[in-house]
Amino acid sequence: MASTAETLREKIRSRRARTGVVGLGYVGLPLAVELGKAGFHATGIDLDARKVQAIDEGRSYIPDVATADVQALRSQGRLDATTDFAIVRELDTINICVPTPLRKTKDPDMSYIVSAVEGIAKHLHPGMLIVLESTTYPGTTDEVVQPMLEATGLKAGEDFFLAFSPERVDPGNPTFQTHNVPKVVGGFTPTCSALAADLYGSAIETIVPVSSTRVAEMVKLLENTFRAVNIGLVNELALMCDRMNIDVWEVVDAAKTKPFGFMAFYPGPGLGGHCIPIDPFYLSWKAKQTGFDPRFIELAGHINGGMPHYVVEKVADALNTRRKAINGSKILIAGVAYKRDIDDMRESPALDVMGLLLARGADVSYADPYVPEVHGREWAGGYDIRAVDLTRGSIGQYDCVVIITDHKAFDYNAIVAEAEVVVDTRNAIKEPHPNVFKLGAPRTSGAAERVGAA
Repeated sequence: MASTAETLREKIRSRRARTGVVGLGYVGLPLAVELGKAGFHATGIDLDARKVQAIDEGRSYIPDVATADVQALRSQGRLDATTDFAIVRELDTINICVPTPLRKTKDPDMSYIVSAVEGIAKHLHPGMLIVLESTTYPGTTDEVVQPMLEATGLKAGEDFFLAFSPERVDPGNPTFQTHNVPKVVGGFTPTCSALAADLYGSAIETIVPVSSTRVAEMVKLLENTFRAVNIGLVNELALMCDRMNIDVWEVVDAAKTKPFGFMAFYPGPGLGGHCIPIDPFYLSWKAKQTGFDPRFIELAGHINGGMPHYVVEKVADALNTRRKAINGSKILIAGVAYKRDIDDMRESPALDVMGLLLARGADVSYADPYVPEVHGREWAGGYDIRAVDLTRGSIGQYDCVVIITDHKAFDYNAIVAEAEVVVDTRNAIKEPHPNVFKLGAPRTSGAAERVGAA
């Protein structure tokens, strides 16, 4: 008689395995679609009934997933969704792709993972493969997930199989998406790892096995802490260049011509997204549990966290050249998504900048072609605010335009031509203009002349 592992392996390789994905956001829906494309029946589980309804109707709500793909998989009977965890009884594999935010104290918020595992545990049955993808601290899989699942009486590595595989989604990236980003896989046992590799290998081009779940968990934290620390370095350099009257953007562009030993990172108004602003704090928190003081990581977090305040000071300086104060000025934020050409606002520094400006008495508006409304719970203002049009003829009504997200859809020529002053935090406006003030760059001579003439 075939072993439990051999039976599951045969199901995966023959595409007879019923796959499930818990959490249908930027990570979960693309994964479910790729599993469907690979020939599996993929079932999404999400407590948000709106997402389930969208899939049932054949609609995608994620920019990186084409509605045509959802429609095709629905018509082929390879993709469905539900809010009911009872479906777990019918599944052979489950990938957990739920959010892992921070608490206000900067400690990990594991509630989404715990809730998902509780839902799975109620219907866990022998022969299942459970893979956690949510970014978290090293040890989560074997310290949190494994005991919860084993409380059912089933044993990991024997009755069911457990692994961790960090998500590596980059929303809006036209080149690298779920199917062609190498997938790191670490299992509770070698058999667990092999089964997870079989599952992912059926839908993803390259699999990178590692020796344990903890190594796989640490891989993701290294990747994003690397980015956070280097962004912190270049943000500090931007602050330094501002004092020394040097253009940091020119410095970085020249430095990146070196063909070895340098990787270009650019300054900005602060960190945003679902990973980079959060993951270093997961690593820092876990390190402190072992008595290790991660000073380098926390310093980078301090610098990056202070960038919205620097942006607001830049706005104050720009308005001062027109003998205006932030208090009472009409200020337009251009872009509230955390990066270019997507609709994701998670941890966006624009929300911090808006709140800081409002606290100093500004009349704050925003424009973003991807975000029609910012709800009161999402920013310090506490009230809902709708996007305005950033079009020719409408820009001149504002005292200052602050470019936080450099969406390609913005007409930067119109912004320069019509705005009284512009604060550009992304180097979206390449040429110097007397009314443009850049993060980490000196004022143009024209700006200085206008100050003297005021």
